[in-house]
Amino acid sequence: MPLINPHYGLLPGSYLFSEIARRIGAFSEAHPEKKILRLGIGDVTSPLPDSVVQALRRAVEEQSGADGFRGYGPEQGYAFLREAIVRDCFPDLGIRPEDIFVSDGAKCDLGNFQELFDISCKVAVTDPVYPVYVDSNVMAGRGGNRRGDGFSGIIYLPCHAGNNFVPTLPKTRPDLIYLCYPNNPTGTVLNRKELQVWVDYARAEDCIILYDAAYEAYITSPEAPRSIYELPGATEVAVEFRSYSKLAGFTGLRCAYVVLPQSVRGQGADGEKIPLAGLWLRRQTTKYNGCPYIVQRAAEAVHSPAGKAETSALVRGYLDNARKIRAAFEALGLTVYGGENAPYVWVKLPEGLDSWNFFDLLLDRAQIVGTPGAGFGPSGEGYFRLTGFGRPEATEEACRRLLGAGRQTLFPGRI
Repeated sequence: MPLINPHYGLLPGSYLFSEIARRIGAFSEAHPEKKILRLGIGDVTSPLPDSVVQALRRAVEEQSGADGFRGYGPEQGYAFLREAIVRDCFPDLGIRPEDIFVSDGAKCDLGNFQELFDISCKVAVTDPVYPVYVDSNVMAGRGGNRRGDGFSGIIYLPCHAGNNFVPTLPKTRPDLIYLCYPNNPTGTVLNRKELQVWVDYARAEDCIILYDAAYEAYITSPEAPRSIYELPGATEVAVEFRSYSKLAGFTGLRCAYVVLPQSVRGQGADGEKIPLAGLWLRRQTTKYNGCPYIVQRAAEAVHSPAGKAETSALVRGYLDNARKIRAAFEALGLTVYGGENAPYVWVKLPEGLDSWNFFDLLLDRAQIVGTPGAGFGPSGEGYFRLTGFGRPEATEEACRRLLGAGRQTLFPGRI
């Protein structure tokens, strides 16, 4: 029989959100009469913007005639979308349409990008961390041994209240550094000075920063950059990942893109400096046939004046939800982070209450689903994530339930 990749055996028994779904299923089976409010997994709930729907309809009509039919598209994405992205998102930042690689999701891109690098490359991640950064590298063989809630081969950069959720430079040099800002799960951001430290470090140490900017549209602070390329030197060391999922409701439609300047390079076995853009294109053309034409037309509509107004309204609505959730937990006397420049709210739990126990408690006492911080890495224990992606009425009902359950039911004797 064929041997199984042994690195898969190092992963936890189930993906974080699969375990959450299992627990919800068990509770629903036992209590079918109780309505569950889901503020856990970061899926959106608002319908697609009208400009996006109209663009989809027009593109579908095109596909119905011989003159307008499109089959396989350009490997990097259609020029109309790549040009719109550069014009709208990266003016005067040195990014060109040739640097844009359109795909069907940032999660896929972030999981796949590590394939460009040798198995010996050391990986650093902020902790807590979005699971795909760690799990995809473990699958590839860079994880080392399972160690408590982490892996011996991964360099963890703790982010917690003690350091204001700002990661400190590692003592051991990594080859690849995953940064996500606005951060999932903590909802925090780095200001320009704090992020410049990482760009300067990567340039000095010949590292590559894999920068997840999926939530950049939620930034309200003028001190926080929306793109890493706003910082001097970033086009030499950074790859940026963006998505239409949380900006325009594309979680089911699927469209994202990688920004990869030609100046970002790795090193060949002979010491030659090799642009990563050519390798990524080779990888994508081998394993991927591109985002559908109709979806790319829908994404193009996001960058139109009407699309920008509609998506801004969506973002404001989700941020408003997040602020309400934050206020409800603060009213219970808890310390809360996020919910201002991100759709995520990161709650510090009372001493002695672990995050999976609180998940079960919140589900049982208030029928609200969140995400245990422990699922995001060692430094996530003692915290709990909720999202602002629910419908406004569901969010308001969840806040009423939280305040109704109150200190005596949810946190008896703890706060």
